[in-house]
Amino acid sequence: MAKFYGVIGFVETEETSPGVWTEKITERAYYGDILQNTKRWQQGANLNDDIVVNNKISILANMYAFQLLDHIRYVNWMGVNWKISNIDVEGPRLILTIGGVYNGH
Repeated sequence: MAKFYGVIGFVETEETSPGVWTEKITERAYYGDILQNTKRWQQGANLNDDIVVNNKISILANMYAFQLLDHIRYVNWMGVNWKISNIDVEGPRLILTIGGVYNGH
């Protein structure tokens, strides 16, 4: 089983002025294990196929991650931010399933 150390991105919306909401990104580093490492190419409207990974990363979560569980949006793995498609809570660990490339900020 491969080891993981990387950044998890938490995205929260906050009101910066009346009626204007912006996204605030907080990144935290976590340790864990790579449970599954698979990838596939998906045909789209582009000339080249898109790559989609179906990796599962198990991180050792702290209280911050459990409190902001619904704000976890991406994980940085191999230099790319990947969006999280599923989170399984198996305390004290979180099992993150990642999918396509995160195109946020």
